[in-house]
Amino acid sequence: MAESRSVRYDAVILAAGAGRRFAEHSPAGFGARKLLAPFEGRPLIVGALDAAFAAPARRVLLVTDGDPDLAAVARGQAGTLGRGDDLDIVVAVDAAEGMGASLRTAVAALPRDSDGVFVFLGDMPRVPEGLAQSLLDALTPEVDAVAPAFGARRGHPVLFASACFPALRGLSGDVGARAVLAALGRRLALVESSDPGVLFDVDRPRDLI
Repeated sequence: MAESRSVRYDAVILAAGAGRRFAEHSPAGFGARKLLAPFEGRPLIVGALDAAFAAPARRVLLVTDGDPDLAAVARGQAGTLGRGDDLDIVVAVDAAEGMGASLRTAVAALPRDSDGVFVFLGDMPRVPEGLAQSLLDALTPEVDAVAPAFGARRGHPVLFASACFPALRGLSGDVGARAVLAALGRRLALVESSDPGVLFDVDRPRDLI
């Protein structure tokens, strides 16, 4: 459980995507079940769960499209980490609309007293250890969001202060929070990372190897 200044921060994992590109290139049987596909000996979603539970956050909200198998894996991993009581499964009824709908649903489901939220992506299993704390350390009163960067590219997860919540609750479509971040200007801080895991995601079956 998070302590001190991080006690009112929460974490979200976006895991309601259809995985269309993965399905298009998958052998028969995988279908759109990308987040349950094996990655380094475990279901892909477990990497994101581990990273979210390692963040300085009190709760983890997993946003799904209602897949009971995904929820079962998440509950099992949360239990393994001793955090079973800190996991909430949130169903995005408009998941087909895209990532914007999933993030909108996630922010609407946060506790009312949340000071901010770490947003993880379910298909990014290599978020480096300790990164979330570095993002929180960079969240000053002059900053509304913090993201990692590898080279010249912005990565994930992103930490949003509560000042961003109204804009996030108004998202739509499949562009996620890109426009929200772009509008922040200097109120978006970037934390340089030496680990390419902040960029690595699984789009196609070949990425699992």
